[in-house]
Amino acid sequence: MQNASATATAGSRPGLPVPRQSALFFAAGKWLGPLVGLWVFSGGIILIDPSPYEVLFFLVLPVAVLAGVGIHRANQPLFTLMVLFTPFALIGAFQVSFQPVYQAMIYVIVTVYLWFTAWFAANYVADAPHLRLRGMMNAYTAVALFATIIGTLAYLRIIPDFGQLIENSRVRSTFKDPNVFAPFIIVPAVFALQKALLDTGKRAVISAIIYGILFIGIFVSFSRAAWGYMLISSALVFVLCFVLEANVRDRARMMVLAMLGAAVLILALVALLSIDDVRALFMERASLVQNYDSGSTGRFGRQAYAFELALNNPWGIGPLEFRNLRIVEEPHNTYVNVLHAYGWGGGLAYYALVWMTLRRALGTLLRSSPNRLLLIPLVAVYVPLVLESAIIDTDHWRHYFLVTGMIWGVTTGYKRVTQEQRTRRGALI
Repeated sequence: MQNASATATAGSRPGLPVPRQSALFFAAGKWLGPLVGLWVFSGGIILIDPSPYEVLFFLVLPVAVLAGVGIHRANQPLFTLMVLFTPFALIGAFQVSFQPVYQAMIYVIVTVYLWFTAWFAANYVADAPHLRLRGMMNAYTAVALFATIIGTLAYLRIIPDFGQLIENSRVRSTFKDPNVFAPFIIVPAVFALQKALLDTGKRAVISAIIYGILFIGIFVSFSRAAWGYMLISSALVFVLCFVLEANVRDRARMMVLAMLGAAVLILALVALLSIDDVRALFMERASLVQNYDSGSTGRFGRQAYAFELALNNPWGIGPLEFRNLRIVEEPHNTYVNVLHAYGWGGGLAYYALVWMTLRRALGTLLRSSPNRLLLIPLVAVYVPLVLESAIIDTDHWRHYFLVTGMIWGVTTGYKRVTQEQRTRRGALI
């Protein structure tokens, strides 16, 4: 697909009027980046359905077409999997017994839409990985900081709750669930951590502050899965940077920063735990097994029942049908939910998506390139997210598919390196 800037230039010779079509292409190329940034920013404000994230995407898409965003052959498997997934998912929607078919269809359409956004993000990033991903992550970091700060301030009763920011003494901020809010802000947190570890001067300090703020936000969500997710992602960023990118001097500096950072975070947690309500909730949530985890109808018992049910229903039982059966609460396991909602065919397509994304990410990570600094935080986010999917429902998480698309985009455009990226400082975002 032709590049928008090249098209505009060709039609903009001195002394000649600019063709209306070329001006339109030029405007689309100019506004695409800001529009994508606004779209990504809106992904952090999920208060209504459909959310601004859905609405804005349908504004971004035609502008992207006019701007000449490429369709990359290396991203074709992502689209092919979506096409294979869709008919099985539609068949699954007709298996419902306890709810209207149109509600099941809406659920399936949302899944296909999110899959499509991953494919779009993959092609968008692949055109210019460093430039495009930097713009997206700037918007992502901005909304994550906004959501974290207002949520934490409401939790500390410094600002009013407004009836939305707190749920059962847990911060959910601009989301409907603390268990979605916390994983969402881990993505920019690990990008900030990498920059704090490998950069120097003012930029490293600012990145460390961003990481600290987001860390506190994750803590006050009191999501046990998110606590583990943050710990694993942070450890992966540190290890991957230490092994793959750091020289001897960097490694010594990273060790010192890790110790200092851990000390500061511990002090911040001690300060929070000095508040009686915070300490009581922390002690309750820190238990590895809650009351709702054990027993035949607990989290793990209902997952066993859910897998058995999935094996007995090749076409699925339909989206959200499980809650109407013997156990009323969802199994909270994405890998069994996709079998229920989309049948064996749709479930296998989803498993293939996870496997292919992991394979591309980890395989490309071993190849040296300035773009590896874009891939390290994405891998550090995606690997534990895949693990977390076994204990929580992630198949409708917007940022899950956004991160998937980013990984495909970076790996597809891995050889596209700008002059700015020739230095470590320029390669970091």
